Amino acid sequence: MKKNLLLGPALLLLLFTSCQKEARHELVEENVSSASKNVSASTEASQSDLLKSVRQATAKFHSTTQAIASWYEPDDHCVSVPGLGGMGFHWVNPTLVDPVFDPLKPEVVLYAPGPGSQLRLVALEYIVINVGQPRPSFGDQLFDIGGTPVPVPHWSLHVWLYENNTSGMFAPFNPNVSCE
Repeated sequence: MKKNLLLGPALLLLLFTSCQKEARHELVEENVSSASKNVSASTEASQSDLLKSVRQATAKFHSTTQAIASWYEPDDHCVSVPGLGGMGFHWVNPTLVDPVFDPLKPEVVLYAPGPGSQLRLVALEYIVINVGQPRPSFGDQLFDIGGTPVPVPHWSLHVWLYENNTSGMFAPFNPNVSCE
């Protein structure tokens, strides 16, 4: 009978200690999860702020007249690949194609055929000449290596800011864009 009396408190102590460890483990997991959610929310907010700024700076290019006035050169070649989708017409501002990345000054504005013979702004493309600087990123999104017919080492990145892209905001091709 004395053995049972001693076993009871020892068992209770073991259970209590085990519960404390489990509660501490859950608390640590909860704190880690909460911290990662805060970092993720902060990153998303930062990306959202960047996209908002870029949208404000480039909204004027819905007008092709404004694009031409800003030194973007019209292009009559629409890029599309069966099975991948399209990119549209690439209007390049050659004065911006350099080693500097400025998210508010895209090197290329992309238009897709719209109603009638009108063009509609669908995306932006950034081209940064690689002269040995670190690979640029748009928020957390690293630029692609190469990707355009620029004959020197460079990085590029499409940002589908004005047309939903089911392949992702930064994918080169958009299944929703067609040259037809």
